[in-house]
Amino acid sequence: MIDLKLRFLLVPFFTSVMGEAQYVTQDAALMNYIDRRFLSLERRLEKCNQDILDYVEEFRDFTKTIMSRLAGLNSYETELKNEVENLLTRVERAQRDIDYFGSLTDSNTCVEIDEDLVKQQLFEEAEENRKLKLMLNASCDYMLAGIKSLKIVKKTGELHGSWMKDPGKKHMKIYLLSGSVNNVILEFTNILTFMESNHTQKARRVTLPLPWKGTGHTIYQGFLFYHRYGSLNEIIKYNIQKRNVTDQMLLPGAGRIPAYQLSPATKIDLAIDEQGLWAIHAEPDTGGNIVITKINHMTMAVENTWDTPCSSKDAEAAFMVCNILYVVYNVPSGGTSRIQCIYDVVGAVNAYEIPVLHFPKRQGSHSTIHYNPKEKQLFAWGDGYQIIYKLQVIQKN
Repeated sequence: MIDLKLRFLLVPFFTSVMGEAQYVTQDAALMNYIDRRFLSLERRLEKCNQDILDYVEEFRDFTKTIMSRLAGLNSYETELKNEVENLLTRVERAQRDIDYFGSLTDSNTCVEIDEDLVKQQLFEEAEENRKLKLMLNASCDYMLAGIKSLKIVKKTGELHGSWMKDPGKKHMKIYLLSGSVNNVILEFTNILTFMESNHTQKARRVTLPLPWKGTGHTIYQGFLFYHRYGSLNEIIKYNIQKRNVTDQMLLPGAGRIPAYQLSPATKIDLAIDEQGLWAIHAEPDTGGNIVITKINHMTMAVENTWDTPCSSKDAEAAFMVCNILYVVYNVPSGGTSRIQCIYDVVGAVNAYEIPVLHFPKRQGSHSTIHYNPKEKQLFAWGDGYQIIYKLQVIQKN
């Protein structure tokens, strides 16, 4: 009886304990579920924060890209404006060339011309020549009297080539153009750098988009002027620092025969003197005599042309000094170079009164001779040697 009562008392107790244990288990499961949810939320928040950071970084990169492209657009706008201006200049040049070729065609037709009109045209041409001579003569009044000495600076490059210094103000750089057909210029800081044994390692290489022909190129006020390879008479104007072609022109009558018989690769020789840019060439129509043309280096337009009595036969080079052409002659095998023909475009010097001038202390030949009006020196390339000749000048009579 007592056992039965004890059982009735223990059953509710164990039932209560079991119920509480069940509740504890349910609470633990709920807490575990809540923990997992919080962890999931934390991971999502962390991912959201990371995504926001990634979006911010991408936006920054996008902003930088947009800003750089806007800067590039401003640069492209400037370049496009320059290209348009160059195109307009080239169109004008093309029109002049068309007019020139048209005049050649028209000259072969028979047209009755009023004699008074012919006289008027001749008078106007004579007046223009007179004004040009006055202008040239007024700004330059000395001539070459002798070649005092020479200095062999270096021997480098090919047998034929050209080297020079820009005669503009504050220009100290030396430019080397090796070979009669090439498209690479070597630019040196100064002549001392050029004279060093490892000079090619210290040179700045400038690659031209169009190769040159001959050795008659020249550099003036930051621009390289040269005869383009593969063309009859096209002259290129190239900006050395910006590395682009800024202009070009066709030189009427040039390119059919060499400017100098002993330098057959050079059909057009470009020269600089106190008056600016000149072109020296020979034409079959003049019997092979040398022709000189004054070119406006800014507009690349022909200002005037003179036929000279100087023959291209046995000539190896020429240069301009103060409106006077000096032609250098030699023998085919190479000997003593000499100046024995000059031509003054303003007629102030009697060529027959000038004695023959010999280049001192050297046997050989020159592939090019350039005059530097700033230093009153000749930069010559002779048999692969780079040579400087010092000049003696006197006042014109």
